[in-house]
Amino acid sequence: MHIKGAALQVKAAGTDDGLEDGQFTAYASVFGNVDSYGDIVVAGAFAETLKDWEASGNVIPVLFGHNMSDPDYNVGHVVKAEEDEHGLLVTVQLDLETAKGAQVYRLVKGRRVSQMSFAYEVLDAAPVEKDGVEAFELRRLKLYEVSVVPIGANQETEILTVKAAAAALAGGVKEGRVLAAKHIDSLRAAAESIGAVIAAAEGKDQEKASGPARDKDEEPAPVKSKDPQPVPSVVPRAAALEAEILAL
Repeated sequence: MHIKGAALQVKAAGTDDGLEDGQFTAYASVFGNVDSYGDIVVAGAFAETLKDWEASGNVIPVLFGHNMSDPDYNVGHVVKAEEDEHGLLVTVQLDLETAKGAQVYRLVKGRRVSQMSFAYEVLDAAPVEKDGVEAFELRRLKLYEVSVVPIGANQETEILTVKAAAAALAGGVKEGRVLAAKHIDSLRAAAESIGAVIAAAEGKDQEKASGPARDKDEEPAPVKSKDPQPVPSVVPRAAALEAEILAL
């Protein structure tokens, strides 16, 4: 079993999208790009495993940091999972009745964590070349769980409504409405958190996050915890969001 990550673009409850409290949508995986482990997930890779999950009657668990040994880190479940032209889109319900689930939701909404990852087994794959770069194409995967994590392997997927909520508040300001004090405090806290991320990222050497080389013919290895360095693409994205918030 392997793990693979993705940057979150969160859409959380609070906008006109039908999401309930404790829910957010995010891409757990994206298609077509070479990630930091040299892999390419192709469209259709999850089609079979999603059907298997639906037929089983079980829900896909949502963990924090792939911690399978501690039930406290089983923080929610996937309400809906589907492939679209971009990747694997999931709607997550966090368990707000647990301290850990509520904490993870605060972290997600506050943009203090902004990555997702998933545990999987490779059922069909092959080496390919993309734009002159050798890669490993993942064509059929078995999905075990999805996790909220600090850093993921694929920086092109992002959690999708903190940003939408900020845009809605910005629209309200432009229309002359006065923001409630709690909204101002929330935006200020978000700006401070993002500023800390930028400062930390710029204070370190930006190394490409990469996993150890592996023999493609080897049997799948047990899940391993990986702690790659932040990649440069995180900084401009965080800076752009901070600028949006500070401009309100």
